[in-house]
Amino acid sequence: MEPRGTKRGAGKIEVAEPRNKVPRPAPSLPTDPALYSGPFPFYRRPSELGCFSLDAQRQYHGDARALRYYSPPPTNGQGPNFDLRDGYPDRYQPRDEEVQERLDHLLRWLLEHRGQLEGSPDWRPGAIVTWRGHLTKLLTTPYERQEGWQLAASRFQGTLYLSEVETPAARVRRLTRPPLLRELMYMGYKFEQYMCADKPGGSPDPSGEVNTNVAFCSVLRSRLGNHPLLFSGEVDCIDPQAPSMQPPTCYVELKTSKEMHSPGQWKSFYRHKLLKWWAQSFLPGVPNVIAGFRNPEGFVCSLKTFPTMEMFEYVRNDRDGWNPSVCMNFCAAFLSFAQNTVVQDDPRLVYLFSWEPGGPVTVSEHRDAPHAFLPTWYVEAMTQDLLSPPKTPSPKD
Repeated sequence: MEPRGTKRGAGKIEVAEPRNKVPRPAPSLPTDPALYSGPFPFYRRPSELGCFSLDAQRQYHGDARALRYYSPPPTNGQGPNFDLRDGYPDRYQPRDEEVQERLDHLLRWLLEHRGQLEGSPDWRPGAIVTWRGHLTKLLTTPYERQEGWQLAASRFQGTLYLSEVETPAARVRRLTRPPLLRELMYMGYKFEQYMCADKPGGSPDPSGEVNTNVAFCSVLRSRLGNHPLLFSGEVDCIDPQAPSMQPPTCYVELKTSKEMHSPGQWKSFYRHKLLKWWAQSFLPGVPNVIAGFRNPEGFVCSLKTFPTMEMFEYVRNDRDGWNPSVCMNFCAAFLSFAQNTVVQDDPRLVYLFSWEPGGPVTVSEHRDAPHAFLPTWYVEAMTQDLLSPPKTPSPKD
């Protein structure tokens, strides 16, 4: 795929429009699920290109040191009885959410591997580079009724980069997060601590600190329709007993949810929460989600495995359920919309795609701070001659 539109903005001739001509409306993309109910689009089986780790201080390391190993409790007919409140808040070190990381960790990985990527099938000039979480939000958009989003997009050397921007509403929600919600967030990380060991065959150690700075991230390539994708996402753990140890099929996603007691509660769970679980795990090709169901006291009473490829079966006959084809078709339509909108190759030029539930995706154009998100150290290093690659700069430079 050739870099788009590098000449399109140059030498543009301004033509006076007739006075009676109606101004062309700003482009937008509708999100109504009915518009995207066609056949499931082509999605290439994701393959892992590499990985990186973030340590307890959120420092980048181009290796798998933060990878943890799935180590479930013995199945003796009783619930695991994990206390998800244990250690809160004394042994809790949450990540500083005021720090805007954007794509920086993924860009650091790209810089370190640009020599092997360029000229290989894994790197295409027209590729889309982003986080898995950003694509997850796109997949769920046709069915989302509460939270909007903003995605910033820039084209550089033919590649389209997508980076989420915190909406004003999301910032207010984060800064006014009630204590119960903060504790529920901790419980999700605590569950991982109960279910993971530091080495294969090891035992989990729930007595330590829960530090959400630590992360293991997989870097994957795929293709949706005619859009090559290179994205990264955090991985909870690897299953040493998986049938195949080839990533990403050996990875496991861990989730918690409240215990449910009625068909209505289960139906709501399948319609809403399971959609997000499916989108998050389907994109990187993670085959299973292990859910811990907690009681009101914060103890895990039961575990249940949800195979990613079987999640749709829970809502297939539900008129108000979700459809994977709609999710993927909308995502493909958005990527086409973004590719066709962001035509000028300029890392300082940013197109901000905005969406609120009930409306279409709209776009606005910006330049430089505060919207530009490709850091100077990345742009300069990628511009250097490949024959004499510089030492990879630190994102702090």
